[in-house]
Amino acid sequence: MRSLVEAARAADYPAEIALVVSNRPDAAGVAWAVEQGLPAAVIDHKDYSTRADFERALQSELDAHNVEFVALAGFMRLMTPEFVERWRDRMINIHPSLLPSFKGLHTHEQAIAAGVKIAGCTVHFVRPEMDDGPIIAQAAVPVLGSDTPETLAARILEAEHRVYPAALRLVAAGQARCDREKVVIYHDVSKTGVLFSPVI
Repeated sequence: MRSLVEAARAADYPAEIALVVSNRPDAAGVAWAVEQGLPAAVIDHKDYSTRADFERALQSELDAHNVEFVALAGFMRLMTPEFVERWRDRMINIHPSLLPSFKGLHTHEQAIAAGVKIAGCTVHFVRPEMDDGPIIAQAAVPVLGSDTPETLAARILEAEHRVYPAALRLVAAGQARCDREKVVIYHDVSKTGVLFSPVI
């Protein structure tokens, strides 16, 4: 989240941070956002009897701040298919693996146990299934023989801080578009129509 905020401070960045919202009252990111003078809100899912009720409150907050895109970062709750469909191709997420490999939790442990030589992170459009959806961008990180889940996680986190702002830039600028559940990325569609690789 902080990486997105920092990126959005650049004059040429095509998105601004309209709202930082969390479902956890103790989320450090909310306190940091307030310190930075950003609009922030907490919608505690425990205050709602159903996911649909929680999502209605969340949607109301997003509407109140005229949010156009949602960028999830550490949001550990699955959304209902109805909410996901409402934000179809306007809600993105980052996951600490090279999807479609190692979905869910404990991704670094999974990568080390599988013996892969390259791990990384993925930014994707959100779909109802967990850690699923068209891939916008990925960053690769080597897995070292000496790696622990903690050391691998630290290197992947550095990659996340680079790739997420870059992917959001593409989406907000209209340069990353879904076509039959694949993402097509244009360097400058208005001038050249040239495709470029979203690998960072």
